[in-house]
Amino acid sequence: MTTAAARATLSTALVATVIFLTAIAPLATDMYVPAFPRVAGDLSATATQVQLTLTTFFVGMALGQLIGGPVSDQRGRRRPLLLAIGLMSVASVVCALTPSIGLMMAARFVQGFSGGWAMVIGRAVIVDLATGAKLVRVLNLVAGVGGVAPIVGPLLGAAILQVSGWRMSFWAVAALGVVMAVAVLVAVPESLPPGRRHDGGLRAFAYAGRQLLGNRRYVGYLLVTGSAMGALFAYVATSAFVLQSMNGLSPGAYSADFAANAAGMTVAALVAARLAGRVPTRAVILTGQVAALAAGVAMLAGAVWFGTPLWLALLCFLVLMSAQGLILANAGALASAEVPEHPGTGSALLGFVQWVAAGIIAPIAGLGGEYTAVPMALLMTAGAALSMIGLLVLARPEA
Repeated sequence: MTTAAARATLSTALVATVIFLTAIAPLATDMYVPAFPRVAGDLSATATQVQLTLTTFFVGMALGQLIGGPVSDQRGRRRPLLLAIGLMSVASVVCALTPSIGLMMAARFVQGFSGGWAMVIGRAVIVDLATGAKLVRVLNLVAGVGGVAPIVGPLLGAAILQVSGWRMSFWAVAALGVVMAVAVLVAVPESLPPGRRHDGGLRAFAYAGRQLLGNRRYVGYLLVTGSAMGALFAYVATSAFVLQSMNGLSPGAYSADFAANAAGMTVAALVAARLAGRVPTRAVILTGQVAALAAGVAMLAGAVWFGTPLWLALLCFLVLMSAQGLILANAGALASAEVPEHPGTGSALLGFVQWVAAGIIAPIAGLGGEYTAVPMALLMTAGAALSMIGLLVLARPEA
């Protein structure tokens, strides 16, 4: 073990840096979503082409996490993390300068890939340095404080549009990348000493993957997080249509409600962090799943029989989002605890499954058009139910 690795501790500065890293995805996405109409006009693109820049970003996020975790298990955490942050900043500059929607899609893929790479390594650093209740507490803290980014992102993007063009959003993300790199240099030591690293190559990755997927409880927690993420993105993809097109909510009121729901998820994650070590983590997850299932069923009933009244949609969305604060970080912590010998690969598979679920569910939720909430409600209900199956059946403790 190297001297630096031996001294590596879970400091406040390190946790703050990892929280900063988790903000990459929401900031890189939400800051420029308000500018979609301007992007389409400036780049002579259709609305569908602009929306595809989100899809390429999500695909990149999923692949970046899948590859970045195993690479960091082989090479260590610090250098691959710095490389990923640098690549993300370069891709952001390309987005800011792009003359065409095609180049924008490619740059967004690279931005997502490098951002996912950085996020999974940040999570692996936490797993390297914490175990048990402390791991659960810290991951919930990361999720809770990091949940501020989805609130700030759209507001910051809208503010930028008031004083400048949409390209400035990407310049801002590039600048944040530079700040992240400095934070990593100062606060994140190498947490994986050479003696704990695994040999690289596709064969080693396939071996680690077989070990992980052969662990029934780990697979159960994969289903828990993937299904919960699917339910969450059914809301993200269609809530604007439900609240604005169907119920006449103004864009400002919708933004306020979106922020309130994100705040609900943040508060729930912080409460879960306080409960770590006091209340069984599985019980906290199950509480969130029951709440999410109730929200999905109520939303489905309202969509089928009552025309999706505004008060019901607002309540169901708040409950659904808050429930995710009890589910995602806790299930991720328990999944990591199942595979301590492959923390990077374990985190990579978790991230891959979550972002693949997000990328698949988002377009499906909108298949019914902008004047029905039935597909979204079905996906919310199914996601919550599958998540419960993952916890109670696949991830059940040994007798």
